[in-house]
Amino acid sequence: MSDNVENNTEPKASEKIPLDKKKILREFLDGSVLTKDIFIKQLPYIFFLTFLAGVYITNRYNAEKLVKQASKLQREISDLRSESVAIASELMFLSNQTQVAKLLKEKGMDLKEVTVAPKKIVIKKMDN
Repeated sequence: MSDNVENNTEPKASEKIPLDKKKILREFLDGSVLTKDIFIKQLPYIFFLTFLAGVYITNRYNAEKLVKQASKLQREISDLRSESVAIASELMFLSNQTQVAKLLKEKGMDLKEVTVAPKKIVIKKMDN
């Protein structure tokens, strides 16, 4: 019977939990949790996790920077490619024989367009 009496006088489990939460919060806020042996034993693990978090953040930052740089280079390549095509087509247009003749006439040069086809000159070797 004495066991029943003691059980009835003890606080219920639901009443203990708020007190424990308040105690844990108070210990955390006043810093006394940092002096407990269980926390001190876990310090190397906590430092390791902190180091890994720093490495993860740094890696993520570098990866985002590389992605931005690659995107910028892709846009630049696209722009340069279209510029190259435009310049090549303009060069092909300007290198036509009629366009060259027209440009020479505009510049006032005395060069004229050749109307006779070129002839091949063949030199025979002499045997000594």
